[in-house]
Amino acid sequence: MNKLTTIFVADSGPIRTVTLNRPERRNAMTPEMQLELLAILEDTAASGCRVFVLTGAGDAFCSGLDLSALLTIHDKTMIERRAEAELLARLFLALYKLPIPTVAAVHGPAIAGGTGLAMICDFTLATPAAKFGFTEVRIGFVPALVSAFLALQVGHKHSVDLLLTGRHFGAEEALRLGLVNEVVPPGELSHRVKALADTLIANSPVALAATKRLIAEQNKEWLSAAITDGLEASVAARTTSDFREGIAAFLEKRKPVWQK
Repeated sequence: MNKLTTIFVADSGPIRTVTLNRPERRNAMTPEMQLELLAILEDTAASGCRVFVLTGAGDAFCSGLDLSALLTIHDKTMIERRAEAELLARLFLALYKLPIPTVAAVHGPAIAGGTGLAMICDFTLATPAAKFGFTEVRIGFVPALVSAFLALQVGHKHSVDLLLTGRHFGAEEALRLGLVNEVVPPGELSHRVKALADTLIANSPVALAATKRLIAEQNKEWLSAAITDGLEASVAARTTSDFREGIAAFLEKRKPVWQK
């Protein structure tokens, strides 16, 4: 595997912890980070690891896609735009289908695609400082890929609320909605993650993998169609004037002016 520059990997016995490591950008995802995450997920699936833990360096878990990397998106071809959307879909699906239990340790903001990473993990543990939000509509984008996974977890009404308002919500509300398994005091997050990992490691690895595979198969037909629809929506959203304005407004720290 090539040298990793945007994530940090640490193995402690059968527990693999992957830390998103762009704290100066609140661990915002670039294509490079997504490719590195895909590579480490592939490596993890083939390794002897028993539990996969995902967290973030610094004060944030993950602030979503790095919007500064989208500045040139309007100069890209449709093929290039589709490839970018497909890369994120591949990452989400690889995390969802990993044959070992996955745990997100969320100690700060997990926004947009960051919320996606956190909720796709089998277990999501969060401190009171954690903050979530599907904020894509605020910048003229569509929460196309995360919407499929969200619908599996909270149902139609809650999905519509979170996706259309684009509002932020805290760890306690995420717990009530079922997006978080447990809210943990900030000083106890690593201890609680370790205790959960030990519980999982005590179970049969063959049975755990088979159970995860069964759950994925039960959702396969619906999720596959939802991801396909999401890809089309994501590609189309990248071509709109609202998206161009939303990105510009965000980077210029002003309110967007939408076309009517």
